Amino acid sequence: MKPLWTGAIGFGLVNIPVKLFSATQGSELDLDMLDKKDHAAIRFMRVNEKTGKEVKWENIVKGYMLNNNYVILNEKDFESAAAVKTKTIEISDFVSQEEIDSIYYETPYYLLPEKSGVRAYTLLREALQKTKKVGIASFVMRNKEALAILKVSGNVIILNKIRFHQEIRDTEELSIPAKTTLKPGELKMAVSLINQLSGKFNVTKYKDTYSAQLLKLIKAKSKGNKIDAPHLKVVYSKTKDLMDQLKASLETKRKKAS
Repeated sequence: MKPLWTGAIGFGLVNIPVKLFSATQGSELDLDMLDKKDHAAIRFMRVNEKTGKEVKWENIVKGYMLNNNYVILNEKDFESAAAVKTKTIEISDFVSQEEIDSIYYETPYYLLPEKSGVRAYTLLREALQKTKKVGIASFVMRNKEALAILKVSGNVIILNKIRFHQEIRDTEELSIPAKTTLKPGELKMAVSLINQLSGKFNVTKYKDTYSAQLLKLIKAKSKGNKIDAPHLKVVYSKTKDLMDQLKASLETKRKKAS
């Protein structure tokens, strides 16, 4: 696996050389875009706006429009803007993970040490486990500053990018329903349903079944088999009364469990 970023973790005055690896992979099918007429593959081109001609990747540069003129930037410029942050994941604080709302979480990565950083990496990993804390850090990757937490999972330190507070939209933009008066019996029964469906979280039992079903359909279609559109099965109660719906839900669960 090729590292996405190389640099170091800054832990006080301790420097830990590390490599950053992607921790996730897509489970969806890789579908190609085709021309409806002849099923030819669609190709995307980088085109010069003035000439209409395709531009090779090696001839493309990045620029910022300032006073109606482009200021061209190269890799050294990006590094010079924040030389330390482009090479260092600097831990600034340690907090309890429970304090971080899930809305802030973004992309996870694996952090592995270079040979010269194994002892320091192990020290940080064991210290995080013992204190049950996560490190808050910032660094620059792909010319963009990122905020992240460093936490331990098994024997590996995971860097989980988190969003900055200004990236979270205010709920005032939403039309949130006002508080509604509920019947005590409705709430009690809803709690009973939650308790009945409660259990320990085991992520391995949840699978991406849609991709598997889609692949099954593709194989059937390739053999010329007719594909019938499925009929949606109504699983909810037809009544509009909340109490009746909750009762039906509890009864259905009991029948499945028995």
